[in-house]
Amino acid sequence: MAVTHHPWQGRVDHGEQGDTTRLFRIVQALDPSDATPLGSAPVLLGFRCDAGVLRNQGRPGAAQGPDAIRQALANVPAHGLPVLHDAGNVDCDDGDLESAQQALADTVRAVLARGGVPLVLGGGHEVAWGTWQGLRAHLDAQDDGGRVLIVNIDAHFDLRTSRPASSGTPFDQIAHACAERGQPFDYVCLGVSRLSNTPALFRRAEALGVCYVEDVDMQERHLEARLAELAARIDAADHVYLTIDLDALPGAVMPGVSAPAAYGVPLPVVEDVARLIRRSGKLRVADLAEYNPQYDRDHQGARVAARLAWRLLR
Repeated sequence: MAVTHHPWQGRVDHGEQGDTTRLFRIVQALDPSDATPLGSAPVLLGFRCDAGVLRNQGRPGAAQGPDAIRQALANVPAHGLPVLHDAGNVDCDDGDLESAQQALADTVRAVLARGGVPLVLGGGHEVAWGTWQGLRAHLDAQDDGGRVLIVNIDAHFDLRTSRPASSGTPFDQIAHACAERGQPFDYVCLGVSRLSNTPALFRRAEALGVCYVEDVDMQERHLEARLAELAARIDAADHVYLTIDLDALPGAVMPGVSAPAAYGVPLPVVEDVARLIRRSGKLRVADLAEYNPQYDRDHQGARVAARLAWRLLR
């Protein structure tokens, strides 16, 4: 798999007083093969891939998402963040999804081994299988059998059982892997749309013991209760993997996805869930998936994705 790097560029505020540092000025290219400790610093990693979306009969274009999100991040003020590492992109331009996911897993594991906190920018939600494999390999190398809580903010369960694997199968793949290892499958899916998941998928979720909350119960009026429930689950876990499928947001807020949501979860709710997990100290790795610049409007979706990335970087 090819690895490419995005050229960071942004605005320089010549003549202005005070701190005008923007993220593009603190970015440092990261060589994943280097072993220098990162000291819990945030690390961006792109997964430029449409293969999983195409296999799932979706609209391609998410492969361009990582660099578009970086472009939106470039001019965000650093606000004291000392450094942001960028490990480049894992490119899947030949349809070999499985090899790309393994390359992603290897890079995530390498970043975690150095003490960094990876933020993976998709790509379709097939990114989750690669990210989880990297986290699992890292924990295995540390002989860490701690409980891993997977929190997915998503309109879809992504528990399809059909193969070959696609953007609709990653959490079913993780469930099978956990079962083979004799480990619990702790999966929370927040924002599920009843109109976007078949009865078969709801039955699959229930059979696996998935904790899910529908989009109609993930509105701002429900936020206090939802955060309390999630906090209890985080308290019972040792590690948290957060993955955000941007199609969980309302289509008017996030138009740049393969499957825009007619209803969706409001941005303030998604942001507060992310902040709760970040503040817990248990977040090990996170994803932003499914941003598709081809269907964006005036770069609105890119700015929303950048805002969520910023919350996770901090």
